[in-house]
Amino acid sequence: MKKLITGNEAIAYGALAAGIKVACGYPGTPSTGAIASLLTMDLPNTHVEWSTNEKVAFDLASGVAWAGHRVLCTMKMSGVNVAYDSIISTAYSGCDGGFVIYVADDPGTNAGMCEQDSRGFALMSDMPMLEPASIEEAISLTTYAFELSEAIKGPVFVRLTTPLANGFASVEIPEPAPVSQADALLIHDINRFTKAGAVICMTQHRDLIKRLAHAGELIEQKGLNRLDLGKKKGGLGIVASGVTVQYIEEALAVADKYGIDREKISVLGLRASIPTPKQQLSQLIDFCDKILVLEELEPHIERDVYILARKRGYAGQIIGKIDGTFDRVGEYGTKHVLIGLNKALSLNIPESEYKSDTTAEELAAARPITVCSGCPHRGTYMAINRAIRKLKLKKQDVIVNGDIGCTILGMNPPFNTVWNEISMGASIGLAQGFAYAGVKTPVLATIGDSTFFHGGIPSLINAIQHEANIVLIIMDNEWTAMTGMQINPGTPCDRHEKPYKHVDIARIVPALGVEHFWQINPFDQDHATDVIAEAMQLPGVKVILSRQECAIQAFRKGSKEGKKKIVRVVEENCNLCKLCISVTGCSALVPGEKVMTIDPALCRQCGMCVSVCNRNAMVMEDVK
Repeated sequence: MKKLITGNEAIAYGALAAGIKVACGYPGTPSTGAIASLLTMDLPNTHVEWSTNEKVAFDLASGVAWAGHRVLCTMKMSGVNVAYDSIISTAYSGCDGGFVIYVADDPGTNAGMCEQDSRGFALMSDMPMLEPASIEEAISLTTYAFELSEAIKGPVFVRLTTPLANGFASVEIPEPAPVSQADALLIHDINRFTKAGAVICMTQHRDLIKRLAHAGELIEQKGLNRLDLGKKKGGLGIVASGVTVQYIEEALAVADKYGIDREKISVLGLRASIPTPKQQLSQLIDFCDKILVLEELEPHIERDVYILARKRGYAGQIIGKIDGTFDRVGEYGTKHVLIGLNKALSLNIPESEYKSDTTAEELAAARPITVCSGCPHRGTYMAINRAIRKLKLKKQDVIVNGDIGCTILGMNPPFNTVWNEISMGASIGLAQGFAYAGVKTPVLATIGDSTFFHGGIPSLINAIQHEANIVLIIMDNEWTAMTGMQINPGTPCDRHEKPYKHVDIARIVPALGVEHFWQINPFDQDHATDVIAEAMQLPGVKVILSRQECAIQAFRKGSKEGKKKIVRVVEENCNLCKLCISVTGCSALVPGEKVMTIDPALCRQCGMCVSVCNRNAMVMEDVK
């Protein structure tokens, strides 16, 4: 059966074709779609879950693999940082069941965060990494990754980048393999499963190195890396990995118009970038006068080309990042291959041939990045700003440390409230640091509910233990919203159909020993402002839980039930001062010729514009 699917879904189908027992991960664009698609399927013999964070997911997956069953663990590139302490340890110990870690990197930062190259982690860990060049290959290579993992008795990475992870293709969907019903293995072997002493650790390290070498042999036997030597010796050799392989033929088709000799072009397309296929690279180096290396972000393959070239006495030109042709920033396209061909072969291909390679930002209409209409975070940031004014403080003197997720949008107009971000849960530690550094004005931290569960709780415990003078505002919209409305431990049970236990932040925080704790509705601006102002004047750790369901999810539920309230503009009271839109930034507010208007398709009846207007020009009414 053929189906139009994304690369993320291809990873899921490839895992099902391998008969996985468990799939787990943490949401993070561009990898979210793999677990998300599995959760929509009826899989009675496979456990699928969103875990609390990537390390929890990886540890869970290690247990499955150590018990002899197949498991898929997914994360975005940033999640590898979170899980890496466990990744390197499990890599040392190895595993018995097939263990595949799917990671999605984001060259060009389409989804934000750092341009991190996860191949570096695989290199540090001596772990194989497979890089499909197409969505079809994402299915077959994921399935094969489980076989490879079991053959070498160690975990295997599968890496996609954003164009493949979120791209679409019509491909043949394989039948799911039966899930093994074998009993779980219980192997008591401290020499393998602990790090108790130098001898044990070094022995495991040697075993790990042998596993990677064995993986290289199996990958070569499988023929994953494809070397196509030209008909004539002495031309240009092109080395590329993953999705970059797809751009070569497109570029060569353009270069045909400028006299390129196809018989003197050789291509090594890598589907397994780690370990480096040294035998095939050596063949390419011996056959070609020049080498062009195409890889996004870090020059890992290129460094190996240089090392092999030096060993073989190669005197030809190597074109890539190290010689300055390409930089280490951004994603590749056909344009980069043409630039490389131009440099290597002096084809004089004009820029007009690849000028169409514009970025999404260049094509998009200019607009601010802000929260959705009706978002409860709007109310929270408005209340913070009001509290600062109420205490007669200068906004530039009150630092608000931000965190990952929808909450970070408080950095943008019209709020301009959040100053910084680092990583999941870092806002609380940052706030402590500023407090300990001697900041005399109130120090605030804002964090979302999913991020609080992911990485915020240890920092809060640290702040409580050391009695840090900070205000923590947990902005609880009950969902992991920015990545596509995944549930988290705090999502109430009546919000979804899964049999999960609800973990209530309102019970966790007081149980940790927080003496000053409030719960507010961000849409009740007077109360929210008063509470935040009070907290900013008290000593020690103060925690405010700002709770209201995500506007998108509330609207979905409300659209089924029908609107109960509407916001109406009282035209005779409106003088089009635009205070409502300048304070709230709500996209449902549209200035008319004489008065403000409200787009009914966008309005979520949150009442923020009503609370701002001082002329009673906005009123909330019951639907008649």
